[in-house]
Formats: sequence, C-alpha cells, structure tokens
Amino acid sequence: QDQLVESGGGLVQPGGSLRLSCAASGFTLNYYAIAWFRQAPGKEREGVSCISGNDDSTYYADSVKGRFTISRDSAKNTVHLQMDSLEPEDTAVYSCATDLTRVCTDSYNSRSVKRYEYDYWGQGTQVTVSS
Repeated sequence: QDQLVESGGGLVQPGGSLRLSCAASGFTLNYYAIAWFRQAPGKEREGVSCISGNDDSTYYADSVKGRFTISRDSAKNTVHLQMDSLEPEDTAVYSCATDLTRVCTDSYNSRSVKRYEYDYWGQGTQVTVSS
C-alpha cells in the first residue's frame, strides 16, 4: 500500500531543534515534489515548506524562512524537515504530502490548505514547543 509516514516529532523548549522525517513505502518519492504542512488546534492547515521533484528546489513559508530546512535523502526514500530556533507558535501536528507531480505549488505558503489538494498524506507527527 502506497503511504507516507512521518516521524521525529516531540516536545522541545523554545529555541530548540527537531528533525522531522517523511518516509515513503510502496513508491519512490525521489522524483516528486514533497510538501510539509502543519495544523495547530483550532486553526486551519497551513503550508510550511516544499521540495521540488525536478531539481530539489526548496520553498518556505514566510513564517519559517531562515529557521527550517527541507532536504531529500534519495538513498533512504525520505524527505527531512530540520527545524531550528523553534518557537511556541510552531506547535502543531506536522504532516507531509505529495500529489505525485514534480512541481511545488504555492500551497507551501498558504494559510489554508485543504486535504483534497494532495493525493497522499502521512498520519502526522506532533511537535510541541514549550518551556
């Protein structure tokens, strides 16, 4: 069964770091655009970042630019999201997704992303930033 699985979430203090992973099973994600999204309680799902399938170009939401880094590990069929200088406002469930195209859409910088916009979603991983 084709699916995405996230890992790496947890509890971290403000200013700390976490690295999230998005692994694929049943298909290779190496040639596809992979995006990260997050949803905090009571808020809409918003875009965080995307890496393209063409040339691994990277894109970031304004709220995380300079603090988060997305990367691809082709050998492990995995995309990572390195999150540094975390803030309490980053607390959310983080999910990765793909629509099996090579191009990142502008949803990576959207404050309202709908589930139907992507074909495959992971189950999500909780990130909590708190002292």
